[in-house]
Amino acid sequence: MASQWHSLVSQKVFLARTLLSQRDQADSVPGQEALWQGAVELTLRSRQMVLTMVARFYQDKTGEPTSLDDLKASLGGQIPEIVELETLAAGHTNWWVYLNQLEYYQTRPPVTKKTISDENIIAVAADTGPDRTSRTLSQALTDLKHFIDALEERHSEW
Repeated sequence: MASQWHSLVSQKVFLARTLLSQRDQADSVPGQEALWQGAVELTLRSRQMVLTMVARFYQDKTGEPTSLDDLKASLGGQIPEIVELETLAAGHTNWWVYLNQLEYYQTRPPVTKKTISDENIIAVAADTGPDRTSRTLSQALTDLKHFIDALEERHSEW
């Protein structure tokens, strides 16, 4: 059953890569943005399904955790995959954290920019959001795929 989830996650990763590869050849800015957002959504869905995949490895046949906390609550915190995912979530630069950033910015309206005049010019650091290059998302997809392949290999040996 868990290998079916591996196949499904792999399919979503492949489809996200396909959209991403078409992004740079798109004729219009809206087309590029549609391909980008589609690739991000498929990637986020893949990450969500990784949690279900882990639950299935541990014989949870009905659980579909929506967060790492849900997975931990249903299986306990001593499962190696949960420890790995928590380590990723606590990190600063890795595919899990990057996808958290993408999810945050993908689900919120853009920040309203203030008008600049001579009276209100103050140098501040603006939050520019996550890196939106195809290369960075492609690397996150590669890292995600390596992660699920390692999980599948580890559990298929049993």
